Amino acid sequence: MPTLRQLFLANNAQTTGFPLLLEFERAEGIYMYDKAGRPYMDLISGIGVSNLGHCHPYVVNAVKAQVDKYMHLMVYGEYVQTPQVRFAEKLVSLLPGNLQSVYFTNSGAEAVEGALKLAKRYTGRHDIVAFHGSYHGSTQGALSVMGNEEFKQAYRPLLPGVTFIHPDNLQELELITNQTACVILETIQGEAGIRVPDAQYMTALRNKCNETGALLILDEIQAAFGRTGTLFAFEHFDIVPDILLLGKALGGGMPVGAFISSNQVMSALKENPILGHITTFGGHPVCCTAGLAALEVLLNEKLVERVPAKDALFKKLLVHPAIKQVRGKGLMLAVEVEDFEFNKKVIDRCIENGVVTDWFLHCSNAMRIAPPLTITYDEIEKACRVILNALDCS
Repeated sequence: MPTLRQLFLANNAQTTGFPLLLEFERAEGIYMYDKAGRPYMDLISGIGVSNLGHCHPYVVNAVKAQVDKYMHLMVYGEYVQTPQVRFAEKLVSLLPGNLQSVYFTNSGAEAVEGALKLAKRYTGRHDIVAFHGSYHGSTQGALSVMGNEEFKQAYRPLLPGVTFIHPDNLQELELITNQTACVILETIQGEAGIRVPDAQYMTALRNKCNETGALLILDEIQAAFGRTGTLFAFEHFDIVPDILLLGKALGGGMPVGAFISSNQVMSALKENPILGHITTFGGHPVCCTAGLAALEVLLNEKLVERVPAKDALFKKLLVHPAIKQVRGKGLMLAVEVEDFEFNKKVIDRCIENGVVTDWFLHCSNAMRIAPPLTITYDEIEKACRVILNALDCS
């Protein structure tokens, strides 16, 4: 009989020729457990998803209760489904007044697709401005606004009319014109190796969009829900987007994304033609139930308030001759070393010693640190000891 690993390699489509091949039986809190019961600390939250750790009991119980009521009933937007309504209501209550209409999708990438369509439809324009180093997903539209040619060149032609500019370059803001439908950027760039923009630049960008009528789309698929030390990352910069993108941690471990805008902007999808953006499973009731439960835990347990201190502890402890820089905000950090080869050795040794981390798509010489917000100070110290030991031995 073939092993599960052999079946995985034979029957499950592979994304690289070198998958990690870690096999876990269960997960709880910040730990994942293999068949022998050995714990592995999840220092990357399943790439930004598990803000509360794994299998938070409040979220699990909410999911179980919803499954007993109903699962899929109808394509998105037709039936009044309590989980969708309550989740949207809660999100809107936490956002500025112009972000009042939530469109639930299956994933962050689909939220990107919907937002790009919405911006073009509402403005009647087709030009898009995106950023070098950006990552917005792997679907055709999202790939078109990705700022890394290596990952997209094999799939051209992509969307036309996309211009790329550099973060923090004030002069290049002149490339945003009255022909620009939207500007899309990650509030804090993730796969570029956690790049935090200058606050004055973000203000200038917001002003330029106001001047030209271009819609400002902020992608917080990785950065939202307390990861940077505020509930939403744009709060650090005292600006508000025209369209906000959410995903990853939005679903509390279940697959859901969203793009959020004003009622006025979002209404453009309702006519000429109707059904301007449709999805079968977007806003799935079980996923929305999980997302609302996770958001309630995040707020009730005041997890966001403790993020800055945990950020400071990581930066205090991660001091080593091989570390060139620890950058980022909150629990969205990058540990930069000399090159990918050394970084890979360190990451592999960390995994061997029970701490799971990885590198960034657009910055392979940096290690990702984005643990669940529930990580304790003792667990941070433990993780840092493993990382420092791996640096010594690599």
